[in-house]
Amino acid sequence: MAQAMRRHSSVSLFATDGRSHPLQDTLMAVTLVLGALAFISAMFHHLHLLSSWAGLIGIATGAYGQYISATTRERFLLIIGLGASAVGFFLGMAHGGLFGGVLG
Repeated sequence: MAQAMRRHSSVSLFATDGRSHPLQDTLMAVTLVLGALAFISAMFHHLHLLSSWAGLIGIATGAYGQYISATTRERFLLIIGLGASAVGFFLGMAHGGLFGGVLG
């Protein structure tokens, strides 16, 4: 019963397997920040350029982060960031899009 005698590794906010994951943690943080930025700026009609671009980049970083994620905690927070990025992106697209008013 080796699993009953498991040692408690150092409790980390980002890595549940006891190893560091700097690339995954960075992608997770970038996705969360871009998701929050896209979601909040999507509530204002005149910030559609910011919300649509932040949402698009947040979706791309979150998708790549999901592809290389190593722990459940990373995946959970990436999904939160991806959801916020997607909502911000779609509302930004509805309010004017990626180039609305700038080109043409």
